[in-house]
Amino acid sequence: MYSSELAEEEERRRKRAPWGVIALVLLTGLALIRNGSGEFDVGPPQPASAAAADSQATPHGLFANTPSPLPYAAVERIRIPSIQVDAPVMPVGLDLQGWVDAPPPDDPNLAGWFTGAVSPGENGTAVLVGHVDNQHGPAVFYGLGSLQKGHRVEVQRSDAKTAVFEIYGVEVFEKDNFPGDRVYGNSGVPEIRVITCGGGFSKQNGYAGNVVVFARLVEVR
Repeated sequence: MYSSELAEEEERRRKRAPWGVIALVLLTGLALIRNGSGEFDVGPPQPASAAAADSQATPHGLFANTPSPLPYAAVERIRIPSIQVDAPVMPVGLDLQGWVDAPPPDDPNLAGWFTGAVSPGENGTAVLVGHVDNQHGPAVFYGLGSLQKGHRVEVQRSDAKTAVFEIYGVEVFEKDNFPGDRVYGNSGVPEIRVITCGGGFSKQNGYAGNVVVFARLVEVR
C-alpha cells in the first residue's frame, strides 16, 4: 500500500466515532426510521424467543472457522435469501444534529451502511439499517423479525468480494432501554448488525423498538 493510501486509511479510521458515542447516536438516529404507517392489516413479524442470541455463550464458540478479516471496501448490495431481500446499499453518516441518517423513505428497497463504523468483513462490527415500512407499504427490512439462527446475510462489496454472515441471534429491543454496548460492541472478529424498527407501534410515537440481527462472518466469495 502506498504512503498516500496509508494516510487515507489512517484518516478514515481516525474519523470513526467511539462505539460508546455511536451507540447513543444510533439509538436516537434510528428513530428517523420509525416513520412508517404501521397500519397494515398485519404488522411486521417480530423475533421469536428462540431466535435470541445466547447470552451465556460467546459467539466465538458457535463458528469453528471464521475467515480472516477483509480490508476496507464500500458496500454495494445486501441479500438475505430467506426473506427475499436483494437491495442496493447507500452510505449513511450523521446528520447536522448528530444522528445517523436513514435511507430515503420513498424508496422501499434501499438499505444504508453506516460509514462511521467498519465495512462488512473488516474486523469489528459493521452496521446496516433500513426501513421496515413507509406510507405505501412494507419496505426493505419488513421481514427481518422472521429470520432465524443459521440464516445468512450476503453483503456485496466494491472490491468484488461478497462477505457472507451467518445469523446467531435476532432480537427486538425497546428504544428506551437499548443495550448499545451489546449490540455495537467489537467481539474481535468480523460481525454485522442489521437493524430496523419493531416492537409495538403507536400513531403518536411510531415503533417502540428496534429489531436487531446479530451475524458473524463465515464465508468470503
